[in-house]
Amino acid sequence: MKKDGHIHTPYCPHGTKDKLTEYVERALSLGFTEISFTEHAPLPKGFVDTAPTKDSAISSDLLDSYFDEISQLKVRYSDKIKINAGLEVDYIEGYEKETTSLLNSIGSKLDDAVLSVHFLKNGDRYDCLDYSPDYFEGMIHQYGSIEKIYDQYYRTLLMSIEANLGDFKPKRIGHITLARKFQKRFPSQINDQEAIISVLHAIKKQGYEIDYNGAGLRKPLCKETYPPLWVVNEAKKLQIPLVYGSDAHQVKELGQGYAEMQLDS
Repeated sequence: MKKDGHIHTPYCPHGTKDKLTEYVERALSLGFTEISFTEHAPLPKGFVDTAPTKDSAISSDLLDSYFDEISQLKVRYSDKIKINAGLEVDYIEGYEKETTSLLNSIGSKLDDAVLSVHFLKNGDRYDCLDYSPDYFEGMIHQYGSIEKIYDQYYRTLLMSIEANLGDFKPKRIGHITLARKFQKRFPSQINDQEAIISVLHAIKKQGYEIDYNGAGLRKPLCKETYPPLWVVNEAKKLQIPLVYGSDAHQVKELGQGYAEMQLDS
């Protein structure tokens, strides 16, 4: 089996208009036998998108069209590839009830899903951690150091793993080292090994999976997978399932990093 469990779509406001059929055809050409479309879920009710461009997630108004189009693809390609309808759900500290409500309303339509942390709470404000290097630099000034951002990221990640988000909570945790996205420009002195090991044990305890994400390899300020190889090896020791995800936001990114990654788990 060759699966890409993390693919975005033209419904992504910060992606491209590449068609869903183009993603499927690309997957077939690369030999994938299963793919999951995991568009960014609508942000929880009451939460204001803090990305400067306000384009972090799909609009609720488009969800029905999104699921309907994927349903049509399932029928069209039923004899060629398994297609899953999914979402990438944001865990946002303080919005657990609203996120649970969202999942309860759409969970029956999900074949697959990823739970990710993109927004960090700092006092009364929320920051989109991975928006841009300049935005991240602003966060460093607000937090006081890169190390404090990392600490808050891993703390929030643990909260996402342990949070009760109802019966439809995603069981795969997304790009667990996303805080390193801009590490080439903003190197950290922190040794985050202990924090990451704690995250792995929490994932193991809950019986969850890890999104083994190839996108970081193509990010010029990251140049490593999310998570990096040493974390992958630790996850394997704990027998935590790893699911490859390209995190593609355009057709040409589907399969990114696959050849370079250890995918024998």
